[in-house]
Amino acid sequence: MSVSLPAADWTRREDLARLVAVLGLGNARYVGGAVRDTLLGIPVKDVDIATPLLPLKVIGKLKDAGIQAVPTGIEHGTVTAVLPEGPVEITTLRHDVSTDGRRATVAFANDWQDDAARRDFTINALYADPATGEVFDWFGGLDDLAARRVRFIGDPHQRIREDHLRILRYFRFQARFGSQPADAASESACAELAATLKGLSRERVGMEMMNLLGLADPAPTVARMAELGVLPVVLPEADVAALAGLVAAETRQQVAPDALRRLAALLPADVPLAEAVASRFRLSGVQKKRLALAAGRDGAPGDPRALAYRLGHAAALDRLLLGGGDVAPLNGWAIPVFPLKGGDIVARGVKAGPDVARTLRAVESAWIAAGFDDAAVPGLLDAELAARG
Repeated sequence: MSVSLPAADWTRREDLARLVAVLGLGNARYVGGAVRDTLLGIPVKDVDIATPLLPLKVIGKLKDAGIQAVPTGIEHGTVTAVLPEGPVEITTLRHDVSTDGRRATVAFANDWQDDAARRDFTINALYADPATGEVFDWFGGLDDLAARRVRFIGDPHQRIREDHLRILRYFRFQARFGSQPADAASESACAELAATLKGLSRERVGMEMMNLLGLADPAPTVARMAELGVLPVVLPEADVAALAGLVAAETRQQVAPDALRRLAALLPADVPLAEAVASRFRLSGVQKKRLALAAGRDGAPGDPRALAYRLGHAAALDRLLLGGGDVAPLNGWAIPVFPLKGGDIVARGVKAGPDVARTLRAVESAWIAAGFDDAAVPGLLDAELAARG
């Protein structure tokens, strides 16, 4: 039975229609996530096009039409067309010549099915004709999409040996699109080849794990990764028990999913360990600091606003949600600025130096305890100076 791509906002783009016309009749098909997500009724972020045209031919056609072309991955056949409503990647049909589990040597092809056969999952190997909307499916992707089944194309072991990162991609797609029971052959291959993940760059592993943890509810999938022996390979420190509780707390308190907070939930409250994991995953300095702050949790999180003032809004949310606290006091609340300055204290006769700093800290603590009441600061300062004689 023929299936057609439903109309969507992105399929009505005038700049996309012009791009397809520039490439020429029969030389372009939508592929991958845009087709998959449109069939599922999910908003589409990125549009990819496959073409039998060689990269230099694509660049020439775009140039002649006045469309900026960026050779973003030309050695693998990818050219990005810069369009008014967003960039579109155009990739020449390919087949793999050789792979080593990390990178592939490809040759350009002119057969759509050959190109589809080198992709990872059946639901990602769906192509659509821009003119007719006809969907092309050689590997049962439409049936898998209907069943919410994530399944490798062909032999799962072969697909994983081509690119070891596909193990983590499988679990990310399972968390996003899959249902239970999961595909037994895919899970078995991931478990058997889990050790191959050790050969990947830490940055690639970290990025894929963060993408997984940022999904709506990754907890069941992460727990399954632990059962299959996959999670210990990439995150041996992980304890999956706390992740489900955190996701439930986020949902109950209407806090958006956050990958870094979920990572913190998987780790024990150990600051040096959190910093080591952040370095291993090649997280940014800001992310590393926040993960360390989350790992510094100890017992009840305390007053939400005082916590936010001391640590910042994001770190306070982390501590509260990880520690069973209530985030409601932070809703719509802006962190205030302490109104007292060192000069104000010097003007009261305190000699510049350590005494000023100590007085500032003491009054600031009293101000926080008083609910950040600026009007109370003069009296708090008087009381502190009197106490110090």
